[in-house]
Amino acid sequence: MDQNSPRKQKKPRKATQKSLENAALYYLQRYATSSENLRRVLMRRVARSAHAHDTDPEEGAKLVDDLVQRYEDAKLVDDAAYATMRVASLRRRGGSARAIRANLMAKGVSNDHIDQALADDAEETPMAELIAACAYARRRRLGPWREKDREERQERDLGVLARKGFSIDTIRQVIDANSVDDLEERIALGPDG
Repeated sequence: MDQNSPRKQKKPRKATQKSLENAALYYLQRYATSSENLRRVLMRRVARSAHAHDTDPEEGAKLVDDLVQRYEDAKLVDDAAYATMRVASLRRRGGSARAIRANLMAKGVSNDHIDQALADDAEETPMAELIAACAYARRRRLGPWREKDREERQERDLGVLARKGFSIDTIRQVIDANSVDDLEERIALGPDG
């Protein structure tokens, strides 16, 4: 085959019960996901198949709905557990409650599951928002983690944290801290300290 000749496009498989089930299981082995996101992934496969094989997308949609419902019943897909796991993961990376809510809504998780997961996180870690803001500031070297030009860059740092969805009170606690030790002490004292 010549380097300049285009590669031949591989025709997608026909969306049958078995092929969709294999695709779903493979996807679930690789990724934690919500039921709605799994439905979207499988529907993209159905759409490609319908276009290539001139099959009815409605038939594929019914297969996908049945498959997702079966997996929900078998607890292979659990939106509540996914929301809880995703909240913890995004908090560790420095995600604000607002950013986490947007991420989970984009994945098709219901507001009830999101509210419950965020409430559980807040109950488990009383200063979760401040801890997340600190994690993000540490990663981006903002506020007390900035070594040079801290005073000149204060407004910029404030804007960065605001765009990440943190409240102005949380941002001020991070940006106005004299040192990293002060912030860690504030977190150790808890919300009442």
